[in-house]
Amino acid sequence: MELRDTFDTVAERYDRVRPRYPPALVQRLVRAARLGPASRALEIGPGTGQLTRPLAATGCRLTAVERGPALAAVARRNLAGFPRAEVVVGDFERWPPADPPGLFDLVACATAFHWLDPADRVGRAAAVLRPGGLLALVTTHHVAGGSDGFFAEAQSCYERWDPATPPGLRLAAAEATATDTGELTGSGLLTDVVAHRHTQEITYTADAYVEVLLTYSGHLALDAPSRRGLLACLRGLIETRYGGRITKRYLHELILARRTP
Repeated sequence: MELRDTFDTVAERYDRVRPRYPPALVQRLVRAARLGPASRALEIGPGTGQLTRPLAATGCRLTAVERGPALAAVARRNLAGFPRAEVVVGDFERWPPADPPGLFDLVACATAFHWLDPADRVGRAAAVLRPGGLLALVTTHHVAGGSDGFFAEAQSCYERWDPATPPGLRLAAAEATATDTGELTGSGLLTDVVAHRHTQEITYTADAYVEVLLTYSGHLALDAPSRRGLLACLRGLIETRYGGRITKRYLHELILARRTP
């Protein structure tokens, strides 16, 4: 199983606990794409539909291509009230659009673009956009903030139970974190590349935080004894030193680019 396929094994949990995107980010995307009933949109890797539902709510004709059949099933359930939205099970890197290329007004990909082959992911996305159409990528970063002390102390748990953990790793500040957009600007296929930054903080109980961690590919890929040991270490730290609750800060970047003529 590829690392990116681990999400499909926890589809229901993924839908239940993964953070939703900040409303201001979604509103900015919808305005930039001018989405409405006359629009056609494609979403790559929708998961269970965290971004898909607010896009579908604009009334646009929406196609979402999801690699995982279990994730796609949950996404279809979440989109049941939007008859103009469809979820297709397939790998975008091999999925041919049913229509000739270049007909989508928006191609969106939220926290999934990094799983695509960097050799041709920009070209494939641009190929299905009409001239002037919008490519919208959402990236999610775990940044310093919230319960900083917990995340510093948690490093010892990771170093003990996950041998791939770099020693002394610390979360970077949001101000020092940014996605490299050179792949887009240098493609010759896109123009007007701009990134908008949105942060949010979410407070978790120990149980809720463990649930979130059990939707991360790196944690799911650990062998069962190491995963149990890591989660028990983190849970104990939250319960004994942080009063049973910690706050995590996320940085979401909305990266927008236009298809060149």
